[in-house]
Parts: sequence; structure tokens; C-alpha cells
Amino acid sequence: MSVGLMIITHNHIGEDLLNTARSMMGTIPLETYCLAVSQSGDPDILLGKAIDAYHRLHQGDGVLVLTDMYGSTPSNIANRLTQQPKVQVIAGLNLPMLVRVLNYPTLRLHELVNKAISGGHDGILLCETHS
Repeated sequence: MSVGLMIITHNHIGEDLLNTARSMMGTIPLETYCLAVSQSGDPDILLGKAIDAYHRLHQGDGVLVLTDMYGSTPSNIANRLTQQPKVQVIAGLNLPMLVRVLNYPTLRLHELVNKAISGGHDGILLCETHS
């Protein structure tokens, strides 16, 4: 068994990031589901879809939920999933975070959370020009 991965983002940001990671890595080693949240979407219906996906993804080791921006509708839906057992939610999804998670598919949920946070944080750099 392994941790399931759910990505909840505005529009298709999550799908685009996942497809980019797939092209870089050649595969997606975790069972994954992306939920695209549009401005016209009903949050209660989207939460129902997320809960259904949680039940498909949760094989005993938990579900890691990555969302793009804290306090937004995708994040609010993601945070409502914490009422389910073995769910961890991380806001601030970026490509380095996702790639880091996908590089450690055998880790336990709490270890994968730490990898995700460090990958997201370490992937943010100031690129200064030298003149």
C-alpha cells in the first residue's frame, strides 16, 4: 500500500502540474486524483467529488492533499477533507513540491508531508543577475 495523492486547485493548475511532472519523470508512482475548481463550481458538489476520491485513494496509508492557495475555495474544500481519517493538507502547491512527493512514493504520510513542505520551500529561490 501507499499514500494516495489528491490535488485540488483552481481550474486545471493541478492537472497541468501533474502532466509536467509525468513528462519529467516518465511515470506517476502514486495513485492520484486531480480536482479542478472553477469559479462557477458549487463547493458542496466539489466537496462530494473530493470525498468520493478520498475513498478511492485511501488504501490504508492515508491521503496527502495538495492545494494551490491557502484561504481560497480549493483550499477550503481540501481542509474540509481533514474530517476524514488519515488526511494531511498542504497549501502552496508548486512543481518542486509535487516532484519531491512523487520521488518518495514509499514514505508514510507524515514523512511525505515533510518531503512536500521541504520540496516546496527549497524550490523557491531568488535568481539574481550578476552585473
